[in-house]
Amino acid sequence: MEPWEVAVAYHDRTKHHFHRYAAALGYLDWATQPDPFRRYAGAPLHKLPLTGIAAAPSYDDLFAPGAIPPRAVMLATVSALFEFSLALSAWKQYKDSRWALRINPSSGNLHPTEGYLIAGPIDGLQSAPAVYHYAPKEHALERRTEFAPELWNRLMQSLPPESFLVGLTSIHWREAWKYGERAYRYCQHDAGHAVAAVALSAALQGWRTFLLHSPADREVSQLLGLNRAEDYGDAEQEAPDCLIAVVPASTNTPIWNAALDSPSLPAIAKGPWSGRANRLSTGHVHWEIIDRTAEACIKPATPALSTSDGSLAQAIVRDSPSLPARQIIFQRRSAVAFDGATSITASQFFLMLDRVLPRWDRPPWQTLGPPVCVHLALFVHLVPGLSPGLYFLVRKPEDLEVLRKSTKTILPWTRAKGAPDHLPLFLLIEGDARQVAGQISCGQDIAADSAFSLGMIAEFEQPLRLHGAWFYRRLHWEAGAIGQVLYLEAEAAGVRATGIGCFFDDPMHDLLGLEGHRYQTLYHFTVGGHVEDTRLTSLPPYPSSPW
Repeated sequence: MEPWEVAVAYHDRTKHHFHRYAAALGYLDWATQPDPFRRYAGAPLHKLPLTGIAAAPSYDDLFAPGAIPPRAVMLATVSALFEFSLALSAWKQYKDSRWALRINPSSGNLHPTEGYLIAGPIDGLQSAPAVYHYAPKEHALERRTEFAPELWNRLMQSLPPESFLVGLTSIHWREAWKYGERAYRYCQHDAGHAVAAVALSAALQGWRTFLLHSPADREVSQLLGLNRAEDYGDAEQEAPDCLIAVVPASTNTPIWNAALDSPSLPAIAKGPWSGRANRLSTGHVHWEIIDRTAEACIKPATPALSTSDGSLAQAIVRDSPSLPARQIIFQRRSAVAFDGATSITASQFFLMLDRVLPRWDRPPWQTLGPPVCVHLALFVHLVPGLSPGLYFLVRKPEDLEVLRKSTKTILPWTRAKGAPDHLPLFLLIEGDARQVAGQISCGQDIAADSAFSLGMIAEFEQPLRLHGAWFYRRLHWEAGAIGQVLYLEAEAAGVRATGIGCFFDDPMHDLLGLEGHRYQTLYHFTVGGHVEDTRLTSLPPYPSSPW
């Protein structure tokens, strides 16, 4: 079996069906609940300053190229980069139970994603190039290794001066503890959430970000120290996800295909490293299919991905001024229930969809880069001026005719009433879609009681054949990035959102008439008027929080 076929087989096996769910333990083994915080004992800890919420720039400025003046790379700005991407946003408490929420969303609030900083000398932090692990509970950087400036210069020679890197990794066990075999999907969603969170936080500093397409997982592991067995022992291993280049705003040419200097990586890996990873659980359930799929999806050094997909220039502007960007990012929460009554305006709805269209001059699409593979099938419930029903947003207009031919022939694909001309939104089925939306999302009311919900439909088999099995991960990253934008757009509209990991895959395909593996649904999502759980107490994320 070819590696890409292993990924397809995993996807099929982990589908939920009306008659059965994907394999999981069936209960929560609280005795082995993973520690949500990875630490490297013995690594020097650099505490980061908290910056707080400023009145400017506005949230909409994040999506307006050139609107935010670039800031210098220094301790305060690097701290802000992590503070508004991977840090804690609050603590919640119910009776004797207490748990943390984070800026970046995660399936089940389990947070498999770990963050790293790889940078040259930074004023106020370190005089030598170094690799750091980010510790969100402390809002601090753990220095894993430092190395010579000459080595740093060689490593980064194909990137613009003053650039640095952010690395992301996943600990699959954190999700598998609760979700069993389907957990590998959710880890990739969360990596996509984190990519978008880092991209938008960097934009807040006036910086640009590009996910590097070229490096192999082996190279990422060397750079981050993940291949150091002596530093892990019986601790849960981290799987490399990706490297994000953070570059000056003056970088006008996309650098997705820039490569690191490969000969420098073994030299960094052989240097002096500090810290030993903590073990997160006292016991584990082994999900062999996750290990097998993860091995098949290991990324080799890859040639340039396609950059032929178009990029829209036109964009919708919000009717009224938006809140400060930091406030929107900080207040993001995953809704747990919706009221079934709160609507959003058609203009708000169109703006949300406009923001998820890929534009290579603004985050997070500038970060992720082409190709574009994910489209949206939308269940519209409460958007006055727009008929309730099933709609479809074609995020890559060149795919429109293929999608038409791949779905049921009776679907009319009528242009959505009132939608801007540049927004490729089509009405497929008119009528009350609440019941079917709830049924397809595992019977969950959050899909039916919202203003709208959706399924993310990805071009599936062909990209895996073309790019290899590792692209299975990237498809989910694209879906996760869409989710992160919708989370923030919901907050900006005065409502709330949540991702839906539990859905019936093939019934969603049946509704649209999709057959085979040409397209597959990857992630579901919902936006509406949230219902607060008044039993919970909210506490600040850090003792010295300025808010």
